[in-house]
Amino acid sequence: MSESTLEHLHARSTRAAEFGREALIVCDNVVRICRTGRVEVQALQGLDLLVDRGEMVAVVGASGSGKSTLLAILSGIDVATAGRVRVGRWDLMSMSPAQRVAYRRRVVGFVWQQTARNLVPFLTGAQNVALPMKLAGVPRRERRTRVTELLDLAGVGHCAGRRPTEMSGGEQQRVAVAVGLANSPQVLLADEPTGELDTATSQDVFESMRRASRELGTTVVVVTHDPAVSEQVSRTVAIRDGRTSSEVLRRAPADGGDGVIAEEYAVMDRSGRVQVPREYREALQLSRRVRLALEAEHVTISPDRPRGDA
Repeated sequence: MSESTLEHLHARSTRAAEFGREALIVCDNVVRICRTGRVEVQALQGLDLLVDRGEMVAVVGASGSGKSTLLAILSGIDVATAGRVRVGRWDLMSMSPAQRVAYRRRVVGFVWQQTARNLVPFLTGAQNVALPMKLAGVPRRERRTRVTELLDLAGVGHCAGRRPTEMSGGEQQRVAVAVGLANSPQVLLADEPTGELDTATSQDVFESMRRASRELGTTVVVVTHDPAVSEQVSRTVAIRDGRTSSEVLRRAPADGGDGVIAEEYAVMDRSGRVQVPREYREALQLSRRVRLALEAEHVTISPDRPRGDA
């Protein structure tokens, strides 16, 4: 075998071994340590996450679980302490300040929970959507066309001439979705986008993000503490103690029937670690050490009790 052939096989093997090579968003063993004075808090503890291009994913977790830290890292606001974070061709661990500005301007869009962070109060809906494009130097005629398209996609074309105070909360958030999509980002990041809305209005906001994913190919990552959001997306990733702990996948029945099938999976990280849900640990009285047994097609886990115990 020639030297060039060996080099080609080695390169192909290396690429295949790379974690998440085909994914748009890759978080590989990400650690984030926050320091306040002499106190250190490990917000992320070896988190792994892959998100495919065009996917819509909800990241859920309780306060302090690390989900907000993850969003800050993906948005370019914060930097991980260790690990690997990639979005498309952008290595978020090694970007210069100028590259970080370009990344935030071109690659990611944002929808925040607070309307004041999303919309300029003295501008109309159309002017708010046009503003990011104007700052990016998009020609006026192109801005007009895209503003109309994005407001219609979000279902708020009627808000083009209204200021935020003349819109309902749901309308404001859907205009915010249009603003977040203004510069054609690869990724739309949403932080508790429906936290202040009722259920019906929340569904409208999620529908606008689903349409962005479906029609524009935008990858959407929603961070929330509300587990009910899982009903709005096809994949929900739960974070616990700074690591991904479980995923819920929702899909249509294989036989084409009505309804949606939702299945929950525990997530195994690259070191083979799996977080066992609290209710399982309590029910079986699992503590520091447990027994593992390899069966024909599965693994059993049981408490570490003396052999003679019942």
